[in-house]
Amino acid sequence: MSRNNEVQTTAVNLICDGTSIKGDIQASRDIRIDGYLNGTMQVNGKVVVGNTGKIEGDINCKTIDVSGKVEGNIIASEMVLLKSTAIILGNISTDKISVEPGAKFTGTCKMGESAPKKKDEKK
Repeated sequence: MSRNNEVQTTAVNLICDGTSIKGDIQASRDIRIDGYLNGTMQVNGKVVVGNTGKIEGDINCKTIDVSGKVEGNIIASEMVLLKSTAIILGNISTDKISVEPGAKFTGTCKMGESAPKKKDEKK
């Protein structure tokens, strides 16, 4: 029984390459997108957009690691990591950002204290 609990605590939601979803996603755990999503995301953990991943919609999360394409605004309360293959068309609001050479970002970026926190983290 404890083994099942261990698997659940480290479980990651996965949208595979070749999968297309239209609609909003709310997740309390980490999620990886290698397919296509047309909708907003509200995630209490980490979002990973793989090389084949594409999201058309706004993302609100703790951290995000992008290798694919995002067409929408990103609000990450902790960290944004743009890999060299990332394409971002939208605004970013975060505490910290890391951009690898080759990443493409068209939009504005707000960092630090002025970056808004996730909706459920209001004080």
